[in-house]
Amino acid sequence: MNPYLDIIIRSAAVYFFMVIALRLFGKKELSQLNTADVILILLISNSVQNAMVGNNTSLYGGMAAASVLFTINFILKKLMYKYQKFSDFMQEKPEILIHDGNLDFKALSKLNISSDELKEAMREHGVEFFKDVKLAMLEIDGNISIISDLENLRQTHYKRRRIHKNLAGIN
Repeated sequence: MNPYLDIIIRSAAVYFFMVIALRLFGKKELSQLNTADVILILLISNSVQNAMVGNNTSLYGGMAAASVLFTINFILKKLMYKYQKFSDFMQEKPEILIHDGNLDFKALSKLNISSDELKEAMREHGVEFFKDVKLAMLEIDGNISIISDLENLRQTHYKRRRIHKNLAGIN
């Protein structure tokens, strides 16, 4: 078999395996990354690299594998845009987590979202109490959106700033 055809087949197989695996493990996994998740992603990328290119460690072998991955991803995005049923199959729908201050414990349990994660998202949006949340949604990209009833809240999303310890005392 042609070595580049072998790389194309292997790369496509790994891509579809990863799409299915990420679909099974859920959208929360991509957005809510902690240290263990980052390590997992690094190890997965290292473990599947050999599965894609086999013994071919040449520049052209790597470029062939990357080209296949970009092409498949481009095609899937076009198909998802063009065909709603395919898009629905590939992506989960947004999920309501809180509606008018009432938590949907069934949805939280199904999505494996802890109360601490939900409270963190609320704090990031400047909301302290569940009763002040008009709507909280787990979006298709894995982020949690919060709409509150607080009238005095002007900014609805706060970005985290990291202050380095060695710079904290410097004016």
